[in-house]
Amino acid sequence: MNRATLAKIGTLAALLLLAACAHQLPATAQPGAPGFFLGLFHGFVIVFSFIGSLFSDTISVYAVPNNGGWYNFGFALGAGAFGGGSGILGRR
Repeated sequence: MNRATLAKIGTLAALLLLAACAHQLPATAQPGAPGFFLGLFHGFVIVFSFIGSLFSDTISVYAVPNNGGWYNFGFALGAGAFGGGSGILGRR
């Protein structure tokens, strides 16, 4: 193996090790917690939220707590739609 391949494997291993340290917050979702549609909206405005979060501590990119999977799904769809999707139909 060459150095570039070993560097890629080392980076991937370090990222996997770091991801193993992540933990989920305790279930604090309440009936009024953000759901699918608010996740979709937050995904659409992700760039503007990120820029605002650089200048203000009251703006965040991702709502915590949320209702879990449906919020995440909406957020992913919104961010993908804003970012141009998966590129399947892109230029060839």
